[in-house]
Formats: sequence, structure tokens, C-alpha cells
Amino acid sequence: MDGMHYEGHCIRPPSEADSILLQVTLGCSHNKCTFCGSYKDKQFRIKDPRIISEDIDFAARTMRRQRRVFLMDGDALIIPQRKLVPLLEEINAKLPWVTRIGAYANAKSIRKKTDQELARLRELKLGILYLGAESGDDRTLAGIQKGTTAKELIQAGHKVRRAGIKLSVTVLLGIAGTQRSLEHARATGELLTAMNPDYVGALTVMLIPGTPLHADWEQGRFHLPDERGVLMELREMLAHTDLDRGLFMANHASNYLPIRVRFPDQKEETLGLIDRALEGGVQLKPEWMRAL
Repeated sequence: MDGMHYEGHCIRPPSEADSILLQVTLGCSHNKCTFCGSYKDKQFRIKDPRIISEDIDFAARTMRRQRRVFLMDGDALIIPQRKLVPLLEEINAKLPWVTRIGAYANAKSIRKKTDQELARLRELKLGILYLGAESGDDRTLAGIQKGTTAKELIQAGHKVRRAGIKLSVTVLLGIAGTQRSLEHARATGELLTAMNPDYVGALTVMLIPGTPLHADWEQGRFHLPDERGVLMELREMLAHTDLDRGLFMANHASNYLPIRVRFPDQKEETLGLIDRALEGGVQLKPEWMRAL
């Protein structure tokens, strides 16, 4: 076979659209989040090193213009250090033109790595980790079965930054339902302030058939905020977020009002934009245009 050995759906962050996508794990090591349907068709495993080597060889022959590599699937950082270091060394040796390697991570996989291990991965061009925090509200985190607490997420974020690796944190608008919307928004803003990541991506939750959250919605146990509720949540979250130099983006296809905020300079201006949208003075994205 002349091509990559991809299995199932391939999911990557929007910012990795032009990267070499190297599937080194299958599925997600946690795979219990109530809102996520991304990896329900896959049993988690680390892929055969020989298959990964063949994919790196294919990239070496055909992808010489791409400067970045993204390691799929859901949580490549969970790979034990004794296997991850040789993998990154092989990428460096066979794809010497690559300047940055990225991967998804979670609080558990970051906790399992020592500071020294993360620093070693940084030396091998692991330049960014994408951490799905979803919320800073412990009740919400427990409700969606995230398997972590706000305190553990903050510790994980600090650990990544200490290693000199860029940190991109994803949070979810609407994930607390109408019940705890503003509490979730405030706590998440406080979480982001404490973590101080390089990038924040705020997505709006989409209900996916077959997930526990979708079942809760169908049975009336979960009520999704409407457009106005989501905007109020975004405003509250942004108002409670203070980053040194970070970029806060809510421009994913799932969002009603695409925003891109460079901290600290553009925060007040963006809060004003959201206020105008709440007053009906800014056109929102119609429902049919929203997507995962």
C-alpha cells in the first residue's frame, strides 16, 4: 500500500490542517466523556511501530513541503516515554525539515510524564500540546465524566509551559447546560487565567446522536442554552479570563459569533462586540451553517 495507514475517522485541531497527520495511536485513552462521539468506533491502542515507520517513510517521500507533524489520535502523549522518544527521534531523522510536532494530551497523560521527560520531548521538537479542558467547574467536569478536576488541569497546564512546550486549551460553551451556564463560564475563565495558555479555543457543544449527553437531552435531563444563552456564556467566560499574551479564539465552525481576541489588548473591544450582538446589532451565524 502506497499511502498512510489511517484507521477510522481522523481528527485534528483546525490549526493542524496543513500538517503531516501521523496516526500513532488508535482512539482515545480516556474515551468516557459524555459529549464526545469521536472515538466510539475504536478500541484504544498504540499502533505497531513498523506501521508507523512505513507511514514516516511515506511522508519522507511525498510530504517534503510540510513543516509540521501532528500525532493522532486522541491522546498520543499517553505513549510511554520508552516508545515515544524513539518515535520522535525517527521523525527527526527521516523528516529533518519538520520544525514542530504536535499532539493532543489530557491531564492524566501529562501527569504521567516527569518535567525531565517533557523537556526531552521538547528537545525532539514536540512544540505544542492541545489539552481539552472543556470546563473549569468541577461539578461540570464530573457531570461530563472528564476524569479530572480544575486543579489537576491547572497543574498539567503549568507542567507543559515549564517544559517550554506551547499550550493550546479547548473549552466548551454550553456544556453545563442552562442549569450551570454562568457558573461554568466564570469558573472556566478563572481556570484559563490560572493556566495562562498560549492559545484558547472555545467551541460550542454540538449534540451527537449515540452519546450519553444526547440521550440526556432527548430525555429532558439536559437543556442546551440557545444562541443568546451561549453568547452570554461566552461574554462571562471572556470577562473572567486574563492572559499575559494569549490568543482566545471562538472561531470554530460550531460557534454562533466568530471571535479572535489577542490578550490583553483586544479584550474590552471584544466584550463590546458581544454586547452589540446581544442587543441584536451583529449578525450571528445561522444554525444550518454550524458544524463540527
